[in-house]
Amino acid sequence: MRLTDEQWAILAPLLPPPEKQTRRGRPRRGDKELLEGILWVLGTGAQWHHLPRPEYPPKSTCFERFQEWNERGVFPNILGQLYELLEDQGLLDLREAFIDGTFSAAKKGARTLAQPRRARAPKSC
Repeated sequence: MRLTDEQWAILAPLLPPPEKQTRRGRPRRGDKELLEGILWVLGTGAQWHHLPRPEYPPKSTCFERFQEWNERGVFPNILGQLYELLEDQGLLDLREAFIDGTFSAAKKGARTLAQPRRARAPKSC
């Protein structure tokens, strides 16, 4: 997913300033290109190793930044800010929402979960 300049102008201030680089090596990659890689993975549902190269930064770099931002609570903050922005513009109203989830249990293709054999059943104390 490629961010437009308008989208980046909204998201950039919501990202934390980079932590001081303590190790030697290559300079830190830009937040915009890494966010685009992260959004591609989240949007497609693909695994990190399927991140297209050279269109996006390396999978390990995107994953590390994703982990860093996740630990720092960046994504809930971004979602909250975007919600407020869209609500103020009248583009989003969550008074009515629908959540869809499908859960199915399958064990070796069976329609229902098989009961464990007596020998493997949990034992009570």
